[in-house]
Amino acid sequence: MFFEQMHPTWQLALAGQRQLLERIELKVISSETDIVPPLPQVMRAFERPLDEVRVLIVGQDPYPTPGHAMGYSFAVPQGTSPLPRSLSNIIRELCDDLGRYNTDGSVRAGDLTRWVDHGVLLLNRHLSAVSSEIGSQMHIGWDEFTDEVISVLNRKRGRSLVAILWGAQAQSLAPKLCDSQVFSSAHPSPLSARKGFFGSKPFSKANAALERFGEQPIDWSC
Repeated sequence: MFFEQMHPTWQLALAGQRQLLERIELKVISSETDIVPPLPQVMRAFERPLDEVRVLIVGQDPYPTPGHAMGYSFAVPQGTSPLPRSLSNIIRELCDDLGRYNTDGSVRAGDLTRWVDHGVLLLNRHLSAVSSEIGSQMHIGWDEFTDEVISVLNRKRGRSLVAILWGAQAQSLAPKLCDSQVFSSAHPSPLSARKGFFGSKPFSKANAALERFGEQPIDWSC
């Protein structure tokens, strides 16, 4: 199920990880508990072609709150209120960096799916969790799988890939992104946002880096 849910370009690039993904799937399904995000959305980040990815943003785990996790790191379904505090801080920094309004004049909100449409891979290190239990499926093999995802991106995209790494756990992946353009800062969580996340301007920096290598900038409307 999980392997088949990925776009064929990802299946080809990650063919060597199929057995690992099947073992992870068995562990997820056999947990006999509510899983976030819902099973059909666990692999949602891989529904678009690999070659479309231009920016990578790494999260840690799906939101544990039922109804929040949707298969993209940091994103929540449209209309979610209140926003998770990390996401609220991301929107605040986006407004400070690029302005309060989207390109169509609407006020920025928490639905990040439009970023995906413009080539942003919102990837969690661990793609599933038990509902209401933070970090509950950290040790079932997701790290090994997403390590390979990031290595594939670095090889395939090279300098045309921008990676935005928020917090120490995401920054530990920097060696796997040795050919990519990496921007790091503190995590947007309430505990660390004031320690270097606010004012870091990741969105304008990412666009400037893309343009330096002849890539179109991201439309960060949300």
